[in-house]
Amino acid sequence: MTASGSVEGYERLRLFLGFPLPAAAARAVVRWEEQDLGAPPGTRIVPEANMHVTIAFLGSRPSAELHSITAVLRAAAAGISPPVLTPVRYRETRSVGMLVFADEEGRAARIAQAVHGGLERLGIYEPEQRPWLPHLTVVRFRERPRLQPAIPELGAVTMSGAAVYISRLRRTGAQYEVVESVPLGGG
Repeated sequence: MTASGSVEGYERLRLFLGFPLPAAAARAVVRWEEQDLGAPPGTRIVPEANMHVTIAFLGSRPSAELHSITAVLRAAAAGISPPVLTPVRYRETRSVGMLVFADEEGRAARIAQAVHGGLERLGIYEPEQRPWLPHLTVVRFRERPRLQPAIPELGAVTMSGAAVYISRLRRTGAQYEVVESVPLGGG
C-alpha cells in the first residue's frame, strides 16, 4: 500500500473505497495478465498499482467529507477478521473484464454492506439494487473482446487492509492514490 495521498488544494475529490490487493497477489495477476489474458487490440490492462477490490464508488465528493467517509470504513471493518477471497471465474461487462472472487465466510460482503449502509445514512451513497460482488477489474475496453482465459492460480488471498482512494483521471487511464488506510484484523 502506498503512503497516504495528499488532498490539499482540492475542493472536490473523485473517491472510492476498496480492498487493496496484496503485493504478491497483484504480481501474480500481472503475470497472468501477460501470459493468459494478453492485450487484445482495443483493450487496456489494469496495472499492478491499480489492483483493488472495490467496496463502493462515490464519484466526485467535497473534500470536507473525507473524515466522515473514513470513519464509516473504520467502523465497518471493526471486529471483522480479514476477508479471504479466492478467484472463481472471469466475467465481462460492457466495458470491463474482471476476476470474480468467492468470499470465505462472507467477511468482505459484511464490510461492504456496513460501508454501504453507513454512507447511505450520511446521504452520500445510494447502494446498488443488486448484491455486492467481490471482483478485481483486470482489463478495460470499448468493445467487448469476449475473452475466455483460465483463472489465475492465486489460491486464497487474505485482504489485510481497506482504503479510501482518490481516482485521478489521466489520458493514459485513471491513477489511484490511497488517501486513508484502514487495517483489517478484527481489532
